[in-house]
Amino acid sequence: MLTRRRFIAISAALAPTMALGRSPDPHVETGIALGATVTLRLQHPEAPRLAVLAMEEIRRLEQVFSLYQPESSLVRLNREARLDTPPFELLDCLTLAASVHRASGGSFDPTVQPLWLAEAGTLTQGTPLTEAERAQVRALIGWEGVTLAPEAIILRPGMALTLNGIAQGFIADRVAALLESHGLTRALIDTGEMRALPEGDWPVKLASGGGITLRDRALATSAPLGMTFGGDGVTSHILDPRTGRPLCSAWQSVSISAPSAALADALSTSACLMDSRAAIDGLCASFPGARVESARPA
Repeated sequence: MLTRRRFIAISAALAPTMALGRSPDPHVETGIALGATVTLRLQHPEAPRLAVLAMEEIRRLEQVFSLYQPESSLVRLNREARLDTPPFELLDCLTLAASVHRASGGSFDPTVQPLWLAEAGTLTQGTPLTEAERAQVRALIGWEGVTLAPEAIILRPGMALTLNGIAQGFIADRVAALLESHGLTRALIDTGEMRALPEGDWPVKLASGGGITLRDRALATSAPLGMTFGGDGVTSHILDPRTGRPLCSAWQSVSISAPSAALADALSTSACLMDSRAAIDGLCASFPGARVESARPA
């Protein structure tokens, strides 16, 4: 079994600290998105109404990014290897994924989905993939097989995508944009990745130790053993596209902050495949405003 979808090594204070003291406690709304708990902390006279709008937006975006809703845009793309007139959110997310793929030297690769399914299926049954089976599935992965255009997204036959390393962050960004369009400026959005709006300082503690303050910024944490195949606690859910095997990482967890939650999400996933802190810093340097907040060795 899969022990956990994603490990989140962060916890947020219930209210932001302001320059002149402590502000009133925010309205807190919770829900589920892409299998993870969502928590919204909103400070606004109409916070309950805005929270409803935010949750509706999350449900709408699940129809784009979910791997489990049979008619989501991503599922239809994977099923048919083509999606005409794709939602702009999917195209936007995949365009960012392509940028991180290039900057990471291919470490971040959403095309690993066929390998992930094969690995999950065999390990849960107690029968690891044979080398021949692994080679056959690995032939299906590779970002060069993805064509992105406003008219259509096209995959090479047999390919499939997973956006589990970026979609939660992307949803946080879209919710932030929605709330700001309604005049809300003080909020902390947690979809599994965190995004703070421009006003208010939100103290966030890292489970790896220490903490940071979020204001108009996002934070994401990835941990190779936050979810494991087969319930063994040692076989990482993150697959290394270079080897086609579950990751044997140098890191217990990596937390990265960035101007957007989607970027922080993708970079923290990519960082788990890096061998050194210098390599992670180099990756972040490719994206203005991104930085490592914590990198705990395994």
